[in-house]
Amino acid sequence: MFARLPALAIAFLAQAAIAQDTPIKFQLDWRFEGPAAMFLVPAAKGYFKAEKLDVTIDAGNGSGGAVTRVASGAYDMGFADLAALMEFHANNPTAPSKPVAVMMVYNNTPAAVLALKKSGIRSPADLNGRKLGAPVFDAGRKAWPIFAKANGIATVAWTAMDPPLRETMLVRGDVDAITGFSFTSLLNLEARGVKADDVVVLPYPQFGVKLYGNAVIVSQEFLKKNPDAVKAFLRAFAKGMKDVVADPAAAVATVKARDGIINDALELRRLKLTLDATVLTADARAEGFGAVRAPRLSLMASQVSDAFGTKERVNPAAVWSDLYLPDAASRDIFAVPRR
Repeated sequence: MFARLPALAIAFLAQAAIAQDTPIKFQLDWRFEGPAAMFLVPAAKGYFKAEKLDVTIDAGNGSGGAVTRVASGAYDMGFADLAALMEFHANNPTAPSKPVAVMMVYNNTPAAVLALKKSGIRSPADLNGRKLGAPVFDAGRKAWPIFAKANGIATVAWTAMDPPLRETMLVRGDVDAITGFSFTSLLNLEARGVKADDVVVLPYPQFGVKLYGNAVIVSQEFLKKNPDAVKAFLRAFAKGMKDVVADPAAAVATVKARDGIINDALELRRLKLTLDATVLTADARAEGFGAVRAPRLSLMASQVSDAFGTKERVNPAAVWSDLYLPDAASRDIFAVPRR
């Protein structure tokens, strides 16, 4: 009997190890605002837990930071702009663990040009010779050469600033227009006393720039060691996205639970603007939520290589994999009734 104890103990420990949830450290692209609900909802409702995952979600400070933190191994998965991921791949060809995008969330980039109507700017052509402002790492500014080429814009003058000053400088008249995520900059302008009706928004996707936006990314090391956990994460995320689409107000409540100082009404507007501009789009409906189309991905890779001046050309096959996506029915957020 006593001779069997070591074997029993080993079996017990093995069973305990099997029963353990897989830990996943997840890095958001930005603060706990409305769009963060897309990940906080499946966490709050226990969808990750039901998939045997122990997911920790942290706020971020930009897509570039999310990409580098996942690449370094500090985080297992994250949420980041696909262009930022492409740039990292092409500028760090020898990096040991370049992240991979495994599910598209923002089928259309939220990048846009915003101006005040009193500036006289109404269309991209009106931007010729104007002064534009944005942080140097802003997605819209980095992709500006693509927007300019698509709309025949010859010259503009750029002014750089820290993110908190972007909308302030536009209101003060220091710049004629800014680039930024449409749902962020519009609400920031309103917070500075500008009425929405007094703002001109020129979304990149509506003016010939068909870049993909943010995607779920995974470190290569984690992907190799835990492919089933990645599939499980995406299943839970897709389930949570249906809840977000069905009831955005309830979704924002999960953000409020994480950061009690947010303005519920403001973040509900931000979430709805995000869904309409980037998630529930005609392109996403045609391609299927979470998926991409190879020709469009290849075009984006070429455009990013040129616009960002990368060290090497972006290899679209290296930055994207659809092997871990849930089935199409599980991802059909367009079939969900919206409140």
